[in-house]
Amino acid sequence: MFDFTMTPEQKKLRDEARDFTRWVPKEMILAMDAEQIQFPHEYLREAGRRNLLGIRLPKEYGGRGLTWVDDSIVAEEIGVASYSLACLWGVGADIVCEAIMLFGTEELKQEVVVPLLRGEVYAAEGLTEPRGGSDFFGATTVAKKDGDDWIINGQKRFIVGAEGADWFLVYAVTDPAGPPHRRMTAFMVPRTAGVESKYIYGLMGVRGGGAGRVIFNDVRVPERYALNGINGGFDVFVRMMIPERLGTAAMTIGSVRPAIEIATRYTSRRKAFGQPIKNYQAVGFKVADCVLALDAARSMVYTTCLAVDSGSVHPGRVRRMVSQSKKFVTEAAWDIANNCMQAVGGIGYTNIFPLERIVRDIRLSMIWVGTNEIMEMIIQNEWYKEYEKVLSKEPVRDVEDDAANATQSDEKVYE
Repeated sequence: MFDFTMTPEQKKLRDEARDFTRWVPKEMILAMDAEQIQFPHEYLREAGRRNLLGIRLPKEYGGRGLTWVDDSIVAEEIGVASYSLACLWGVGADIVCEAIMLFGTEELKQEVVVPLLRGEVYAAEGLTEPRGGSDFFGATTVAKKDGDDWIINGQKRFIVGAEGADWFLVYAVTDPAGPPHRRMTAFMVPRTAGVESKYIYGLMGVRGGGAGRVIFNDVRVPERYALNGINGGFDVFVRMMIPERLGTAAMTIGSVRPAIEIATRYTSRRKAFGQPIKNYQAVGFKVADCVLALDAARSMVYTTCLAVDSGSVHPGRVRRMVSQSKKFVTEAAWDIANNCMQAVGGIGYTNIFPLERIVRDIRLSMIWVGTNEIMEMIIQNEWYKEYEKVLSKEPVRDVEDDAANATQSDEKVYE
């Protein structure tokens, strides 16, 4: 985040996150990318020890009790070491724990949130299924009532942290005949009898985070583990889209930032035709465009964080801004990563520099937690609703009348 917007306390928090990122062993990053490590327990334990999990969660449960702006400051720095590590950092503490804090019982808060923020346990979110990712209502995982419990059967896939999770936030159909918004329930499911995870994917990037398939075979869960009650899963899902997508935007900034730093350093030192290649516009302009895009991305994330933190912005507008941030930042990051590799040239396509890993990792950002095509649908829908309900009625100048022939109403044909 921009240092000139930070308070002294926020700069201290940023420096704590930077110190943690410097702690990350190079060997861990390389072993994860080579899939020699399937889940970095040591990383999350250290994050918990440093009190860098759950930045926005209440202090009494082990969090920091801070804001979205603070969370994004930390997320950017966390992303610098590895996108895989950033994903793990965010899923358990920023998504699952927030769901429990907002919709769960005190029992679940003590059983899951408190030890997770200490880095002692890990939680994953089980949403995507083999038959659908973006189609939330098309879920085929089901839960059936059995006495005081519910029996869950089904599968989830592409689950970040599947191999290391002790708890899963699982969306399951509990009322097949009900309306779409009231047919699903969000359960907290412990790794217990009937829960099986498989680390089966050959991922292009973002490796070593335990991403896999989770199978639920007659898994018995008490009803008190349902978040927001039975058939209240959609409300949980909608609320979790904020930490999923805004958190992704913030950490993606951090994960692509090193590409600019590498390209800047390399093009300042590498010479061709007797001078540093940064002096050639074909190279220097690429780096300049990357800096511009990253600053624009930061600005969007910062503004969106302020909107969420204010508590006064209409939920529809928040959804639009969060979706805009996720789409704009991730697409900007993809362009940045590729342009930095282009500026560095052939050596950037090797493992002499981590640019090739950054390119592979950043590609995921436009797919996970809602594809960017879904983000566009949300932006479109929320913008038109906002304009029709609010903006079209605001007391501002109607510029449509400022045309020479604006009064020729018969020329304005709409049907």
